[in-house]
Amino acid sequence: MPTTVHRAIQMPIQLPLQPASRRSSAVRRASMRWAMGAALIAGAAVFTATQAHAGRSCEAQKPPPAKSVERGMQLAERTSQALDATGAQVVMLGRAGQDLSKYGIRYSHLGWAYKTPEGPWRVAHKLNECGTAVGHVYRQGLGEFFLDDLWRYEAVWAVPSPEVQQRLFVLLQDKGRTKVMNQPAYSMVSYAWGTKYQQSNQWALETLAAAMEPTSVNSREQAQAWLKFKGYEPTTLKIGPLTRMGGRVGSANIAFDDHPNDKRYSDRIETVTVDSMLAWLQRAQLGSAPATLVLKN
Repeated sequence: MPTTVHRAIQMPIQLPLQPASRRSSAVRRASMRWAMGAALIAGAAVFTATQAHAGRSCEAQKPPPAKSVERGMQLAERTSQALDATGAQVVMLGRAGQDLSKYGIRYSHLGWAYKTPEGPWRVAHKLNECGTAVGHVYRQGLGEFFLDDLWRYEAVWAVPSPEVQQRLFVLLQDKGRTKVMNQPAYSMVSYAWGTKYQQSNQWALETLAAAMEPTSVNSREQAQAWLKFKGYEPTTLKIGPLTRMGGRVGSANIAFDDHPNDKRYSDRIETVTVDSMLAWLQRAQLGSAPATLVLKN
């Protein structure tokens, strides 16, 4: 991420799938003000809300710089306009929260964005609690979704087919069904075909399966069986033993013990990434090619 604040709190090792973080009520209120029509956040420099980063120190951090807040809100506003132009009701929406280029990955985190009857877009996604190995499902406005220490001010989305949108929209309106696939035990690099842990992108993928087969997919095992049948292929990361050991010791939200031994000990870590989900959605003819929006410097 481009700010010195982020570098000061960077993880001891760089692993993919930056944990989604929760922001305090002050930032949530700012996001809601934007959603109701505020063009910019007045007095953004006075934010005193601390950031809660999973797997990192939970000590009080500096408030986000005014420029970062402004750019995050600009990205949210322009993304809202772009999503409106698609005519879609539900989209797969991702962000670039961490530099993952060394792994060949462009985006770090995604959720399901849906158009509310009142007008604003909301995002259902899984967030990792600060300093813990626990994650829960939340709903946020676009403003808050893009106020999370972005590495690049870039949004990516894919529009599901009309049938997929309809099924997802029904599920996303039901808070109980939205949480069915959530496994609170959180690992940033959870095994794509395991159930011991779950990371944010994995929740979104398994929730899609539950939406598509509401009568036959009622567990994570069933969701993963459907995804295999539909040809989903996780990303295979090459992570050596020293990196694995450092990540496990230094971060509460990193675990590798759910990966099969033959794959783990050959440094092959199979996990769910935004990039693999975008590629699969198009390949399985369940959605469009991804579109992007980038704020220029």
